[in-house]
Amino acid sequence: MDMKEQISKVVEEITANPNIKEQFEKEPVKVIEKLIGVDLPDDIVMKVIDGVKAKLTLDDVSKVAGAFKGVFK
Repeated sequence: MDMKEQISKVVEEITANPNIKEQFEKEPVKVIEKLIGVDLPDDIVMKVIDGVKAKLTLDDVSKVAGAFKGVFK
């Protein structure tokens, strides 16, 4: 299993569907396993959850930075 690919897949699903994002915030393990379609070992699922959270945070920061880009010119 390519973890980066799975993280990207989950991030796409979460960003495309606000209901999934809300559910991910409440029950990340269930959402990850549902979207990937596999019951993962705890250590693997936690790594995927951490990767998804990091990617979502990075995307949010990028959006905010992009919004401010023109303000300081």
